[in-house]
Amino acid sequence: MLRLCFTAEDLLQVTFADEPAPMVELTLAIAALQRPDPLFTLWRRRTLHTLPRSAGPLLELVPATAKGPLFLDPLSRGFDDGLDQVLSAPTPFVRTELRRVHAAGRRPVPWARLLADRDREAWQILEHAVQAAHAGVLARSWDRIRAGFDAERAWRVQLLAAQGIRATLASLAPGARWQGTTLEFDSTDNVETALNGHGVTLLPSVFWTGRPLVGRYAQSTFLVYPAVTPLPLLDDPTTNALTTLLGRTRAAILEQLTRPRTTTGLARQLDLAKSSVSEHTGALRAAHLTTAHRDGKTIWHSCTPLGLALLTGSPSTTES
Repeated sequence: MLRLCFTAEDLLQVTFADEPAPMVELTLAIAALQRPDPLFTLWRRRTLHTLPRSAGPLLELVPATAKGPLFLDPLSRGFDDGLDQVLSAPTPFVRTELRRVHAAGRRPVPWARLLADRDREAWQILEHAVQAAHAGVLARSWDRIRAGFDAERAWRVQLLAAQGIRATLASLAPGARWQGTTLEFDSTDNVETALNGHGVTLLPSVFWTGRPLVGRYAQSTFLVYPAVTPLPLLDDPTTNALTTLLGRTRAAILEQLTRPRTTTGLARQLDLAKSSVSEHTGALRAAHLTTAHRDGKTIWHSCTPLGLALLTGSPSTTES
């Protein structure tokens, strides 16, 4: 279980990141290259095929869980600034993080000790690996990443205005729930984080599809959560805002659900497999954009007020 312990002051200091954090997205992308997520199968195959060999050391440091050393993914406003922060990370912080990752049961990284000892050649290898991974993974997709981030942030701000901060935070992951002023997420880890009046920054990622992750730098806490639409489903940023947020298929399904439809009916109307429709309607339900009810063996889907508001561009005031 992941628990975030809020005070009243913390709830007043929940903010959204202004833009994607390049180093955070890079480590999450490296994790996605190693994670057997069906949504990323084609992206993973294509990216690994073109990924420069010099990026390999980064895959040794960042596991599929994305829980690598925190000095690799500082919050920054640009890649160059982020890389500078990585290379200038304080030695005690580097050593602490490498020990933490090793203690968590990761396979040993032979040259991690050299990083801890500030070996010049080892840090040059790391620098080249980060640069190569950025060029091979992030740079070519940055416009789509930024468009997906902007659409996600705009939608969450609308949700915040319509339903309030507690509902907005609980919508970040399926099954999230409030126990008093503590927000709980299902997780294989048992982590409790007290915000201590400093609030939290929300940072959506188009590469991450797992449970939310918590990071801390100095007095700042940020919560990384999966954007509604992961990178492989994001269309070109020149398309309309709804398609950018949801992806073409999910946007088309949502548009069909202004009146109730069955899974079979949606599959027939949009020429999709029923399994594909079920996957997409599940994602739309998790985002509180649609509901489903069973009538015998038939499942009927329809828009929620929030889903209708997203389609029409008008605010919703209905509580979830």
